[in-house]
Formats: sequence, structure tokens, C-alpha cells
Amino acid sequence: MSIVKIILSKKFAKHIAIVIILGFLFFGLVFWGLSIYTRHGEHFKTPDFTGLTEQQFKHLIKKHDLRYNIIDSVYINTLPPGIVIEQTPGPGSLIKKNRKIFFTINAWTAEKVRMPNLMDYSVRNARVLLESFGLKTGKLIYVPSEYTNLVLGQHYQGKPIEPGTPLEKGSTIDLLVGKGLSNQTTFVPDLTGLSLEEAKETCHNLSLNIGAVIYDTTVVTQQDSLLAFIWKQRPESTPDNHLRLGASIDIWLSTDSSYILPDSTQIIFRETDPFEPNVSEEEKPDSEEEKFF
Repeated sequence: MSIVKIILSKKFAKHIAIVIILGFLFFGLVFWGLSIYTRHGEHFKTPDFTGLTEQQFKHLIKKHDLRYNIIDSVYINTLPPGIVIEQTPGPGSLIKKNRKIFFTINAWTAEKVRMPNLMDYSVRNARVLLESFGLKTGKLIYVPSEYTNLVLGQHYQGKPIEPGTPLEKGSTIDLLVGKGLSNQTTFVPDLTGLSLEEAKETCHNLSLNIGAVIYDTTVVTQQDSLLAFIWKQRPESTPDNHLRLGASIDIWLSTDSSYILPDSTQIIFRETDPFEPNVSEEEKPDSEEEKFF
């Protein structure tokens, strides 16, 4: 029997049809199995776990058939210990069941560091060193000295602290600084529009301190305080205003941007065409002839 006759025979056609049907069935079963394995089309939004303790978020994890892993911890003294402060994927992200959620929690105790020796450092270098140890610069307390802007002492919670003393990371250190033998002053910076941390940085760079910190009613949560900006300060920044080294500036903060938006009533609009040359009265021609000659 020739090959042509075999191909055209009913038996061959029947076998081909069976192979095609089995192929469709095979691929259909494969895609069906994959859809079950990958839970195709079963997306849902990731719950918001921030602010929950492990005991609290375990219930949500079990309810949504998820898994979790605590990958890191940091210490923020303004937040309760043990709560979730960051999650991946973030709240609202589309995920499927059995997805693993990674958490960063607020540590129960702060990491310990040792107090560095800041004596005889300049204020600028002392601040850099404190930051490298995870400590914060507090008040700059200026005292009479033959040296200017040299650290003469280091205090923690109002008392002298010796180098090497264990401290919680994030603690605030006040510095006793020499102000020289003269009544040296510095200009008052304009702090409006700055955050609290930016204002502290600006003041410390000028050997000044932040005094009273007053929030208005728009600042309710910790997050609000991070977003708040300075809309008022005392004393104000003017060319004539100067302060002695170590003096303080009181600040008022808000999240209401209308406090620092320009007053539209004070904006002066030009009535002339901005593209028309500004010609004075003396330069204007007296007659049509003068325009051309």
C-alpha cells in the first residue's frame, strides 16, 4: 500500500483525529492544573497590618490564608514596641492566597551604643560624630571660654555623661560649647516652610537652638508632626534681628499650607504688555514724524 493511500485511508484519519483530541485534552488539563496551582484570577488586596502586634496580625494572616516572616526590627521610641511599622507587599497591593508577607517591627528594646568622647571637638564635628553613633544633638549651651564653638562638656538628661557610658540609640545629648570672650551674635534665620528637623539643622549650623515647639490643631498624629512645617517663628527673621550664640527661636508648626501661601491681594499686576519695551516719557516721540526720523 502506497503512502498516499495510507494517508487518505479512514483508519489514518481516525488516528489523526484521536491524536488531536488527546492533544487538546492534555493541554486543557495542563492549563486547568496551572490555574488551580497559581490560583489564577483569585487576587485580593493586601490587608493593612501596620500598627498591629504579632498576636493581632496572626488572625488576619490565617483568615486570608497567607504566610509571614519578620525580617527586620528597628527601634522608634515614640511607637509601641512589637508593632508592624512596615510591610511588603504594601497595603492594597494585589496578591494571591499563600503569599508570604514580610514585616519590619518596632523592637522591644533600643539598641545600645556607647557615648563617644566629644571633648575639644568643634560643634560641627561633634554633631557628625554623634550622628555616626546613632545619637541626636540636643541643646547647645554656650558658656564663657577663650575658645569659640569648641565642645567643653557633654550632658545627658541634664547631667554630665562620661565617654563609654552605654546609651539607648537615638538618645539626645546636650553640648556645652565655648562662646569666646566676646558677646558674639548671629543673624536670625528664616525658618518658615521648614520641618522641625530641618529647622534644628539650620539653627545648629548658626550656633542657635530651637525653643518652644507649638503645633496647631491640624497636627494630631505622629505622621502629622513629620509632615508639619513652620509657619511662624519668634523672633522673626529681619535684617536687624540678631541673637547671641546659644539663644533659642520659638516655632509654630502646622500642616495647613494656606499659612505660607502668598496673599493674592498683595500681587501687583502690570497693566502694560510685558513684551512691549519700557519707554520713558522723555524718550517718547512728540510727533508722527519723529517716529521715523
